[in-house]
Amino acid sequence: MPTITKLASGNWRAQVRRKGCYAADTFRRRKDAEEWALNTERCIDQGITPSRRPKGPAKTFGDLIDLHIHDLYEVGKPIRRSKAAVMEALKLSLGGVGIVRLDRERLIDFGKWRAKRGAGPATLAIDISFIRTILSHAAAVHGIDVAAEDVRLARIALSRLGLIGKGVERDRRPTPDELDELIDHLESNPRQLIPMGRIIRFAVATAMRQEEICRIEWSDVDMKKKIVQVHDRKDPRHKEGNHQKVPLLNLTGYDAWQVLLEQRIVTRAQDRVFPHNSRSVGAAFRRACRFLKIEDLHFHDLRHEATSRLFEAGLPIEKVALVTGHKDWKMLKRYTHLKPEDLHKLQSEKQLTVDEHINMLAGM
Repeated sequence: MPTITKLASGNWRAQVRRKGCYAADTFRRRKDAEEWALNTERCIDQGITPSRRPKGPAKTFGDLIDLHIHDLYEVGKPIRRSKAAVMEALKLSLGGVGIVRLDRERLIDFGKWRAKRGAGPATLAIDISFIRTILSHAAAVHGIDVAAEDVRLARIALSRLGLIGKGVERDRRPTPDELDELIDHLESNPRQLIPMGRIIRFAVATAMRQEEICRIEWSDVDMKKKIVQVHDRKDPRHKEGNHQKVPLLNLTGYDAWQVLLEQRIVTRAQDRVFPHNSRSVGAAFRRACRFLKIEDLHFHDLRHEATSRLFEAGLPIEKVALVTGHKDWKMLKRYTHLKPEDLHKLQSEKQLTVDEHINMLAGM
């Protein structure tokens, strides 16, 4: 619980001690102190570093970052872990740069510096996008004079240099032998407490991410309709409240419903279906891949595999989207793996059907 103390000045001091973290700030009103303390506790629970309110006028880019984060806290929208990590990295590399010195040339130099240290085109694009967001927020909300146009010009320059662009799409699919080896190894290991074999089968059957799998509760499962509701499913714009119902199918070589029934026996239908930390699931998967010498395979590749198998099972794109949760069907085109030679096969199958129909009519 946070500590709220009234100071001799009449202000209110809020202190938060949680999970080894400490944060404190001073407010004019008790209500503001209580709201800040509540948001700070939420951030710590999400693994996000609490932010203090900037003191005095903003002078550096780091001040603008603090201002942006604090404003989001105030309206009850604390940034999540991935965005917080980018903000921390930007603060380390550009935080000390004065606002007036954050011009086009400085941003281009930053992009080149990041690229030399291994940042790919997609990663650098995210960095520049966040920089633009922070500057636009400062200008729109606080009326701070910033060079927002310089960010646009720097992005154009970095794109022309090939340092900004789309990420390379992964097309790594586990082979059936690799999946069998992984499942056999994990299920035969007495030291492996997490039911990784069932989790892998469930992932390939449902196309769910590891965080989504570990978040499902038994209250989310409709036992009659064989449907599970996934809460706050990942979405580039609106993750919170993005709840989706996913059917538990048997179309990918693994039966999602059967796996669920197996877990129901183990967990006695209490709390979560897979009551394990998603990071531990990822770590166990990586250890198994290293032990079996399976190279360049990520847990997220199982989602790719599941999506591909749904197409191979004959589902049209709109029905695949009901399982995977993709709102933009264009994102699913890469999973179809349609090859030019496949069209000959389709043509042969269609011609065979026509010939069979003609023969049937001739025999009448």
